[in-house]
Amino acid sequence: MKKMFYKITAIIIAVILLLPICLEVFGEENDSPMQNNTLGVEEGALNLNCKSAILMEATTGTVLYAQNAEEALPPASVTKVMTLLLVMEAIDAGTIRIDDTVSVSAKAASMGGSQVFLEEGEQMSVEDLLKSVVIASANDAAVALAEYVSGSVDAFVAKMNAKAAELGMLATHFENVTGLDDTAENHLTSAKDIALMSTELIKHPLILQYSSIWMDTIRDGAFGLTNTNRLVRFYKGCTGLKTGSTSKAGFCVSATAERDGMSLVCVIMGAESRDIRNAAATTLLDWGFANFALFSEDAGTSDPISVKGSSVKEITGKYPAFSCVVRGEELSKIEKRVTLIEEVVAPISAGEKIGTVSYIYGDKEIGSVEVCSETDIKRISFFEILTYIFAKSLLI
Repeated sequence: MKKMFYKITAIIIAVILLLPICLEVFGEENDSPMQNNTLGVEEGALNLNCKSAILMEATTGTVLYAQNAEEALPPASVTKVMTLLLVMEAIDAGTIRIDDTVSVSAKAASMGGSQVFLEEGEQMSVEDLLKSVVIASANDAAVALAEYVSGSVDAFVAKMNAKAAELGMLATHFENVTGLDDTAENHLTSAKDIALMSTELIKHPLILQYSSIWMDTIRDGAFGLTNTNRLVRFYKGCTGLKTGSTSKAGFCVSATAERDGMSLVCVIMGAESRDIRNAAATTLLDWGFANFALFSEDAGTSDPISVKGSSVKEITGKYPAFSCVVRGEELSKIEKRVTLIEEVVAPISAGEKIGTVSYIYGDKEIGSVEVCSETDIKRISFFEILTYIFAKSLLI
């Protein structure tokens, strides 16, 4: 009886001693901000021979160079970047399939300019129509695809403008799916907006399969296609994407290229000739690859952190992959620093921040990501504390 009295007395004393600790555990919270730095933009330093230009890294969306990049200008057939984007989204959504057969309408067959001479009632696969648009910039094929996806050109154009708004293309308004502008009154976009929709389009790998082709055929080999983008053949690493020219727009291009794991989108608008346009694109891409590199780091798991106020003693965190554009000379000198909370306090929710991974060049942070808890951790209950104390006391 005396022994039991001593045990109960020991439990009561322990509870009294632990009460301040419990209050501290149940009352603590954690919070710390994360910094985010971006690369500066070089404006017009290359003085390219065109009305407007931009160079964007495709993975991060970082703008490396801009020259009058936000002015709204007629884009000619570079319009078809958006046309192709909506077609690719329809394919991915299962609305249409690559092997579907499309019956050509009178409207599609009537289109002038660049074309593959579709005839009313002609049957052609979605894939061949895609190739015709991507490689040969065929206006008739673009209209046939638009009608097949949305039922009418007007409905498709409405989707184009809605998608432009979704992507933040602030200087853009589409009036047709082709870029023909002889009767268009307000068919405009900017170099920056073209870069935005181009980076979105090349997220669909199928497009790059077509846009990197130099020569191909349709109609079972009876009709040849030659890429309007000569950079595909003559520029190292070029993967596409779309050219365009009219008397109103001048010569335009959205060109994509990849070297050493870095993908660039170069847009030139309003050049005076095809050769001047291609020379400006070559100069801009060369400058980008010569001066910048893509730093990338895989996702990872942190070291364990001790947990206070829970029956779980340790917790680990996950952090996402990180990538950013840096100057070429910085790439090999970037340091990774992981900063974790010394001790976390329960309860903790999965996804809650418990640290930061920073990427440092010299004394400059170039970017960071959050380390977040992998799991939910419950706070220990007062009853669990009493149970633990009682179990320990039985061993006395």
